[in-house]
Amino acid sequence: MSRPRPKSVPTSKSAAPLPLFNWLKTRGAGVLLHPTSLPGDQGCGVFDHHAVRFLDFLQTAGMKYWQVCPLGPTGYGDSPYQCFSAFAGNPYLVDLAALVRFDLLAASDLAPLAALSADRTDYGAIYNLKPRLLESAYARFKAQRPALPYGDFTAFCQKNADWLDAYAYFRALKDHFNGLAWWEWPLEVRDFARANKSQLRARLADAIAACQFGQYLFFSQWALIRAAARERGIEIIGDLPIFVAGDSADAWANPGLFELDPKTFLPLAVAGVPPDYFSADGQLWGNPLYRWDAHRADGYAWWLARMRATFEVCDIVRIDHFRGFDAYWRIPYPAKNARVGKWVPGPGLDLFRAFHAAFPDARIIAEDLGELTDSVVRLREDSGLPGMLVLQFAWGGDAKNGYLPHNATPNSAIYAGTHDNDTTAGWYQAAPEQERDHVRRYLRVDGKDVAWDFVRASYASASRLAVITLPDVLSLGSAARFNTLSKAEGNWQWRYRAAALEKFFGGTTDYLRELAALYGR
Repeated sequence: MSRPRPKSVPTSKSAAPLPLFNWLKTRGAGVLLHPTSLPGDQGCGVFDHHAVRFLDFLQTAGMKYWQVCPLGPTGYGDSPYQCFSAFAGNPYLVDLAALVRFDLLAASDLAPLAALSADRTDYGAIYNLKPRLLESAYARFKAQRPALPYGDFTAFCQKNADWLDAYAYFRALKDHFNGLAWWEWPLEVRDFARANKSQLRARLADAIAACQFGQYLFFSQWALIRAAARERGIEIIGDLPIFVAGDSADAWANPGLFELDPKTFLPLAVAGVPPDYFSADGQLWGNPLYRWDAHRADGYAWWLARMRATFEVCDIVRIDHFRGFDAYWRIPYPAKNARVGKWVPGPGLDLFRAFHAAFPDARIIAEDLGELTDSVVRLREDSGLPGMLVLQFAWGGDAKNGYLPHNATPNSAIYAGTHDNDTTAGWYQAAPEQERDHVRRYLRVDGKDVAWDFVRASYASASRLAVITLPDVLSLGSAARFNTLSKAEGNWQWRYRAAALEKFFGGTTDYLRELAALYGR
């Protein structure tokens, strides 16, 4: 949910109290790559040897971090920022080849996935193929009960029952009603409390268990990837969207925590950002808004559970749209665009005090991009969270632009671009000449390899954390960008070939390791 740059970033003039969190003490670098972009022959990247080889690349290059986008189960549009659950994992990422080795699938079962493109993810094909394969694997597992190296399935279900029970039932019902949004289901199952009394619960028992089995595989396999990362000295930076999708198990199971009509369960208002110089209509995201009074009343229990679950799959959490905790743009529902709305106060520091009380050693990054008010800056400073700089937002103005490297503060993370930006090469090609000229003069370069010019600038900056995207490491153009905000479909499809990364072991990894040594990363 990155927004265009402000001309300058305001700073707080008031004396801030001691920050709640103060964790970013050492310098380091990492790469942003969502796992679906990993190579392989299963339709999209999965948790297999290609993920481990990517970790080898990071280690060889002297990197410390792998940043991923949210790992939740994606819905319409395939965006990891619009998931069916804030707690569940994306079963598309499960390595089915491992299930062949465990005799839960036959090698021939994977042939349709192997026939898909190795360069672009076809989510429609995966949607039709992979859930059926996981159901088949569960049927064999149920019949044979083999000993898997992932631990006990029943124990996994019991440990995660607080969210897994509702999520698996939600997905089973969604399939049963042919994909309809939950507020269009029959009244008897239109929220979790009523659905638990429905006879459908027993009829869908196998479908519920199959979904739970997919989650068991996801979290077990991801745990193996995280163990491989720890062995190589790599930490995982995860991502937590501030909002959840309307059509999600979260809203279905907890309607009282969201601004929903108690009769229809349609939203009373939705999230977005207002119009600005770059967007005449603003951005209408459509996510339901939180009833912060309800969250405050129970000590932010849902949020604490969400943070706990997130820290179980990563080491550091980037919170998307941080400014929404200070104030959020409330758009009455329904609306065609984000022009009509108003700023409403968020929970502010009170929520982060609750985070600190529950997770005093938590490592959190604030995505504080966009037009920042002084109160947003104060919230970030009082919380102590490092903010973000994006180099693509730095050019064409004057020396006061807060995203220029000389304005970076140590307690920050610097990016050439994020998942919402074009690749650096693609951005530079399309940028106005005024901005390109500024880049060349500022960095003292000719711009012929601008992606690597931005890598060096990131490494040299005062920001203690520098993150570059893999497409920028590969110096790729716009075809390799992860996401385009104005496009509802066709995003999150780029994948790299294994051979392309192998070429960068040696010269490139040696160069990155040298940069890390030169700039103390």
